[in-house]
Amino acid sequence: MSFTEEIENYSWSTVKEQIYSKTADDVRKALSSNQPNLEDFQALISPAAAPFLEEMAQKSQALTLQRFGKTIQMYAPLYLSNECQNICTYCGFSLDVKIDRKTLSDEEILNEVSVLKSYGYDHVLIVTGEANRTVGVDYFKNAIRLLKPHFSHIAMEVQPLDETDYRELIEEGLNTVLVYQETYHKENYKKHHPKGKKSNFNYRLDTHDRMGRAGIHKMGVGVLIGLEDWRTDSFYAAAHLDYLEKKYWQANYSISFPRLRPCAGGVELKSIMSDRELVQLICAYRIFNQEVELSMSTRESESFRNNIIKLGITSISADSKTDPGGYANPNVNLEQFEIHDKRSTASFIQAIKDQGYEPVFKGWDKVLQ
Repeated sequence: MSFTEEIENYSWSTVKEQIYSKTADDVRKALSSNQPNLEDFQALISPAAAPFLEEMAQKSQALTLQRFGKTIQMYAPLYLSNECQNICTYCGFSLDVKIDRKTLSDEEILNEVSVLKSYGYDHVLIVTGEANRTVGVDYFKNAIRLLKPHFSHIAMEVQPLDETDYRELIEEGLNTVLVYQETYHKENYKKHHPKGKKSNFNYRLDTHDRMGRAGIHKMGVGVLIGLEDWRTDSFYAAAHLDYLEKKYWQANYSISFPRLRPCAGGVELKSIMSDRELVQLICAYRIFNQEVELSMSTRESESFRNNIIKLGITSISADSKTDPGGYANPNVNLEQFEIHDKRSTASFIQAIKDQGYEPVFKGWDKVLQ
């Protein structure tokens, strides 16, 4: 059984109705539960939970401190290529967007490494467009070999791969894979992904099962907030997480919260999420799952990122570039999207310390995992 079969247990319209019909009593029940379930999660992300945001934030902070202490794991995205064979309505790398295309050479990768190491990073996230013919498994193997001597933790956010591919990359030193379904609305998924391998909803949805069978250390789950109703999509992501943790209990998990940002091509947001609602979602995930890593990118503003440090986030990036080669040779014409928080790593480190937290650059030693 895979999650493509599990998802058939849910109806989008029914789930949405359930969420929007939750009451204040449902929220109180969820907040008082020692082991919240998916129904409780529905209540915590519902409109009825808005008046309880302060109580949710306090509980989220307490649970995060209990499990993770006052530490924030730092990581840096490393964009290796913006070549892509898919058409996606929301992405600056989409095949139909007229931007310059670039894939980094070995020398250019090492130039990026030099800059990131000077900032102190030891946890790197490889990012590319989805172009199997030019940026495929052999390219990733080579990139990991180049990066492995310099970073204790290597993650990747690229096209979904086959199980055997993940096994080979794990052998090279890959620790973590992030694959976001973008939206779990199966009918509308095709509208956002009209061309390319990414248009195959079920193949993408089964990716985490392939990772789990391959034995990956950590998997990342999430949706692109804004494509469809964010509450309903977030429930599906939580159900996906719940399924994965039960089936592949040896792995660790992370949730990210990417809200759509301006990019070349662009797409009109179908579901606008306020800052308060994003805080609500982050706290809901922490109350629902005390073990999952909650990650935040530079898509959000300085003030928002400063304030969210204490409320459940455990992993965060800074000083990010979304163009291939952007650390050594910035080129905004190659960007996937425009970042919001443009502070330097040193400046953001100080912001973390000002909150009484400690930035952690080193990944966990594999012997301890």
